[in-house]
Amino acid sequence: MAILALNSAATGLRALSTKIDVIANNLANAETTAFKRSRVNFEDLMYQMLKQPGASNVAGAVSPAGIFVGLGVKVSNTQLDLEQGSLETTNRQLDVAIQGRGFFAVRVLESLGNGIGYTRNGNFFVNSEGDLVFGMGDGYRLEPPINIPEGTTDISISLDGVVEVSINGSNDKQVVGQLRLNQFINEQGLKLLGGGIYQETESSGQAVESNPGEAGAGTILQGYLEGSNVDPVKELVALIKTQRAFELNSQSIQSADQALQTIGNLRRF
Repeated sequence: MAILALNSAATGLRALSTKIDVIANNLANAETTAFKRSRVNFEDLMYQMLKQPGASNVAGAVSPAGIFVGLGVKVSNTQLDLEQGSLETTNRQLDVAIQGRGFFAVRVLESLGNGIGYTRNGNFFVNSEGDLVFGMGDGYRLEPPINIPEGTTDISISLDGVVEVSINGSNDKQVVGQLRLNQFINEQGLKLLGGGIYQETESSGQAVESNPGEAGAGTILQGYLEGSNVDPVKELVALIKTQRAFELNSQSIQSADQALQTIGNLRRF
């Protein structure tokens, strides 16, 4: 039976090592704009049945319980925590935060799925052609595209995503575009590409596009950015608990090894 203990403890070390990796990534991104922490979920493996529950002995007595020995654990999945991060004031006209549900769509490399990625990071810039682009990576263009005319002196973005500009020499504001938000029936099924960008999958379902404030989508706050939703204190507590569990699994391996050595030494007597 010590062999089973060795194998079970080994699966525990492997699974807990994955959790430590995920926690480390959460802590590393504690200051990353709009970052969403991940949680590791575990599930137990198959069981070796040594005695069937309800089995009868020679006297006809029925056993109230069986004997099962588990074969370890594995990582079931990593789950995104999509709770909104705190809103941080920047007072920059092209910084926007989503208050509520939804993702901005940006044009990414065509080799990445259908060429469309999704992000909650509203740190936008204007490129050399006047288009609004995502301020991460290579400057992915916002979809649908919004162009800021040359000579713009002021940009205002309303709660419902209407983008208006004031052009030098004119007192009237001009509407140049509409920010759109995308929602998914299963946001947990999104694929993480890095750089704050997610990709649609069969598990997430297709993106449902709407204007901010409509169909359950959040609203737009100009001059704000959404911070990371990582709580460093909780992550450190989880890291300590995982480290202790890792050490206990290591102790299980040592105990199983000592038991095997004892059994091996019986042949000498």
